[in-house]
Parts: sequence; structure tokens; C-alpha cells
Amino acid sequence: MFAVLKTGGKQYRVQSGDVLRVEKLAADAGEKVQFNEILMVGATVGAPLVEDAGVQAEIVEQIKGPKVIHYVKRRRKHSSQRKKGHRQQLTVLRITDILEKGAGKSGVKAAVGAGSVAALSTAEKPAKKAEAPKTKAETKAKAAAKTEAKPAKTETKSEAKKPAKAAGGDDLKQLSGVGPALEKKLHEAGVTTFAQIAAWTEADVAEMDEKLSFKGRIEREGWIEQAKELAGK
Repeated sequence: MFAVLKTGGKQYRVQSGDVLRVEKLAADAGEKVQFNEILMVGATVGAPLVEDAGVQAEIVEQIKGPKVIHYVKRRRKHSSQRKKGHRQQLTVLRITDILEKGAGKSGVKAAVGAGSVAALSTAEKPAKKAEAPKTKAETKAKAAAKTEAKPAKTETKSEAKKPAKAAGGDDLKQLSGVGPALEKKLHEAGVTTFAQIAAWTEADVAEMDEKLSFKGRIEREGWIEQAKELAGK
């Protein structure tokens, strides 16, 4: 009887006693493994796998395949070139049994690729013991304890940096060319009302120009005259 099994992304047609090389398996020499991805057994074709079928094999040895040279050279003068070798890790095994049925109860270790060892060990860990269901009273008590223990909300860095809105301040965005960003700069400089701007002297204007990098915007936009009008309303 023959079977077609799948391992390492490849398909193999095997019979009992066959020796073949496959992509490295997570097993040591002498161990017995079982392939459970069986596409065909005798005249039975899977859809896509044959249910409860398996192929058992004994690991003969772990080897490396022949060296493969990979060479890349890009044309043009002084272009880059690269040469590297690779030896694929393989497992030599001997087919011992072909099971049409009962593979799930055989107790033989499943054949797993070497790269899947971590996943296998995780899957084999015992399931976490389920906790006993809690009563409604216990649940409520736990929720209440969490609420009491929850620390008060601390002020974030961004909130700390945000300047507090001046109480009773004017809407400085009414000035020509003043948007939210410029209004924020003025607030940070302590300017919150039209009356303050209306009272600016030439020295004050020069100081604000230099301090807030307005580059002559105050005189160019006529903020002082606008502030006098808005303050008088």
C-alpha cells in the first residue's frame, strides 16, 4: 500500500520501508513520528486530507543538504556583487507503517517542523485550572474595592503645559491676523484684554515684537487702534 503525505510544504509518495529526506523535523535520531497530513491512502483520496489516516516513520539521522551557492552580480562598472552559500537542514527517515484508520489513537508523536518547536511546547502546556465561579456578592465587593483603590486622575504633561484661560479676558482673535496660536502666545505673555494692548507704548511694541517674534505684525495690522475701538465697545 502507498500513501501521499505532506510535510515541509512538499508532498511525498511513500510505501512501507522507503527512506526519504524531508525538511528538518523536531525529533532526534531513533524517535518514531507520525505524519497526520495524508492526502491519499491507496485508492482513498482526501478532501483535502484523509480523515484519521497517518504515516509512521522512524528518524534515521539529522543532516545538512549539499551546499547551494547564491551569486548576484549587477552589471555596470564598479557595481556591487554578492556570493553566499547555504546548506539546508534535512531529516532522513524510514517509513515503518501506513495507517488507513486509527491514527488519532496511535499515541505516536506528531511530526512537526523544527521551526514549530516553540509553538508545540506552548500547545502541550496543561490548560490553566478554571477558577470556581464567583457569587454576585463577591463580584460586587471586588468592583467596589477596585473603585476605592483607583488613584485620582493626575494631570498629564500636555494638560500641565496648557495655559489656563484668563478669567474675564477678551477674545483677542477679533484682532486682525490673530488666530488661536497667536492668542495663545499673547496669553502666555500675560496679555488677555484689549485694554492692555490699547495702552501699549512704542517700547512695549518693540518688546512684544522681540519676545514673541511678531516681526512688525503689531504695527502692520494696527492692533493698538483696533484694541482701542474694541475696548470702547
